[in-house]
Amino acid sequence: MPGGERGRPARFTALALLLAAAPLSLACSPRSAATWFLANAVSTGESRSYAEDDDPELIREAVPFGLKTMEGLLEDHPDHEGLLAALAARFTQYSYAFVQGDADAAELDGKSESARALRSRARKLFLRARDYGLRGLEARHKGMEAKLRAIRDLEPALAALKKDDLPLVYWTAASWALAIAAAKEDMSLVAELPVPGALMRRALALDETWGEGAIHEFFITWEIAQGGADGPRRAREHFERALALSGGKKLSVLVSYAEAVSVANQDRAEFKRLLTQVAEADVGSDRRYRLVNVLAQRRARLLRAHADDLFA
Repeated sequence: MPGGERGRPARFTALALLLAAAPLSLACSPRSAATWFLANAVSTGESRSYAEDDDPELIREAVPFGLKTMEGLLEDHPDHEGLLAALAARFTQYSYAFVQGDADAAELDGKSESARALRSRARKLFLRARDYGLRGLEARHKGMEAKLRAIRDLEPALAALKKDDLPLVYWTAASWALAIAAAKEDMSLVAELPVPGALMRRALALDETWGEGAIHEFFITWEIAQGGADGPRRAREHFERALALSGGKKLSVLVSYAEAVSVANQDRAEFKRLLTQVAEADVGSDRRYRLVNVLAQRRARLLRAHADDLFA
């Protein structure tokens, strides 16, 4: 989860000064003005204390409160682009790391009923994230949501998107794709698959370095899921680029490749090598990635424990 707490005290200090110094301008709606400044504060980057934490269960319990706080602020400011982008991102991250992660673990453990229930919940949360992303894109580009939901003439519609739209583009696409993956039996939702693909290709064209390789990491799994003889080669190219852009610091890149490509190729030796590399990595070597790397190690352990189920 992205960090960045620098400057937060200044934001709250500025809020206090503005409230004290401008009684006339705020007198008509003090709650609205106060919540607007608070919305700006909570949606401008997530605390480093999340990204640098090494206790996923503590984060699992803490995140929902923050999400509901932001949803409450959004009721007062429904077109606040920062809140919409933050909600799209954080609902996606929470759902993938914890709800979808639990569903995958239950499925590998043979608990099919529990896996179905968790996957259904994950789908709903991913769709909530997607809808916040679509609202954010609509706030920036009038008519964009309708064009995307229509699932036609996507390329001309997406041409309007610019580099400063990237957070909304990425998290809208990621949540949409994950919702589809969590509900493959829902044919109406599966029919929307071209949209997240088109959004993410636009993101790649706008800035392939965004998120230190996050877009390329997405395409590792995407290329394999699309099928085709050339998929593994393209996935490998994205894998190598994601590693380069992250400086090799994000263990999730290795896990994504092992789970998607090594399994698809039935290359058990490569699978074992990559996941062993993840398991033996020092998650404290770069505090910025501590939480995401702890979660990557957790998933690596799960996959290694079920290797016999993944390989013939």
